Amino acid sequence: MKNKNLKIALIGSFVTFFAISNSGQAAEVDKQKTYDLLNLFGEVFERVRSQYVDDTDDQKLIESAISGMINSLDPHSSYLDQKTFSEMQVHNKGEFGGLGIEVTMENGLVKVISPIDDTPAFKAGIKPGDFFTHLDGEPVIGLTLNEAVDKMRGKVGTDIKLTVLREGSDPFDVTIIRAVIKIRTVRSSVVDNIGYVRITQFNAQALAGLEKAFDKFNKEPGKGKLRGLVVDLRSNPGGLLDQAVSISDAFLDSGEIVSIRSKKKPEESQRFQAKKGDISGGIPIVVMINGGSASASEIVAGALQDHGRAILLGTKSFGKGSVQTIQPLTGYGAIKITTSRYYTPSGRSIQSVGITPDIIVPLAKLEPIEQSKLRRERDLRGALDKDNGKTKDQKESEKTKTAPNGANDNSEATDESIDANDYQLSRAFDLIRGITLFQEMKTSERK
Repeated sequence: MKNKNLKIALIGSFVTFFAISNSGQAAEVDKQKTYDLLNLFGEVFERVRSQYVDDTDDQKLIESAISGMINSLDPHSSYLDQKTFSEMQVHNKGEFGGLGIEVTMENGLVKVISPIDDTPAFKAGIKPGDFFTHLDGEPVIGLTLNEAVDKMRGKVGTDIKLTVLREGSDPFDVTIIRAVIKIRTVRSSVVDNIGYVRITQFNAQALAGLEKAFDKFNKEPGKGKLRGLVVDLRSNPGGLLDQAVSISDAFLDSGEIVSIRSKKKPEESQRFQAKKGDISGGIPIVVMINGGSASASEIVAGALQDHGRAILLGTKSFGKGSVQTIQPLTGYGAIKITTSRYYTPSGRSIQSVGITPDIIVPLAKLEPIEQSKLRRERDLRGALDKDNGKTKDQKESEKTKTAPNGANDNSEATDESIDANDYQLSRAFDLIRGITLFQEMKTSERK
């Protein structure tokens, strides 16, 4: 009788769960068939409890069943037990323990969306698009995404061996020491009066970090007005929707930022509009993206591109255009489930397609050539005016050698240095210089 009552209660709870999660399809589903299938589940549950070789845990069985149901929908929907749900809440606040990596599941393997800047995974050389085939020698195939993530997390100071599969390389092992991950969401610099803002993730601190960067730009002693701005969203895996909307709004005076549409519930579709006010004062903007730029990063890039507010430079983005809603389950963690897709202001869905930059610049290695090794007219035997302009050339050569990215001698970083060997970043700075030079020439012509 006890087992019978448990079975009835179990079926009743699953009917309730099914009705809540599948309310949009209730009219189309044959009720009798649904009850038959739920009876099937109850029967299987009972047989496992009574006949499995070892003792079983009812909660673990039920949670595993729920996890399997939700994981089968798409790579981003999942069941979060209480521990995982709590860790996610800490993650969104900007501090958590682990390797510092954003991952998904593809073809049974863990796929890297992006490592987070200055984390153990980033320092170990993990790259977007890498696959993990083994964790501490155990195969990943057969694990759910949550199970794989749980194995990668652990006590701070302990290590884990990852077997990495990278395109164009044989599988290799990387050992990484776990650490408390403190995310510095926004980094900023000024070079040659061009602002540089690197946004690593759209967590709850993103907008505040952007505003702090502009406060620094405006208060920096000895600096003139910014000529332009480079916003670096490369390898930014996304984050909170409200932060993506707020940061887009910060650079737009009006117009739609993003729309969120659901086929099942059109009445719940949302459109987010920009309010008047541009934090940058209308200066030229270049936004950098790559294959690790996903979700919220693509919202920002798509909005600024569609409104003509920024030029996009880099490589095609990841292509995650779906929206996940986290729905807490009282006493039992939460479910993260895909509820809608988002669209750029022009109506583009980027799901599985990504955003194509206006200017495609592949990742490349920048190797500067010493000016002294280049032959010029004055180096030729018998050249006219051989010494003409020599002192000027020497000064320009000295500037080229000492200043990053072609910046002048007065350039200083407000927060961090710019990597002079970053080819994509150098091209972004060159683009800003070209735009501002052209604008200055047109202004001079009008005068």
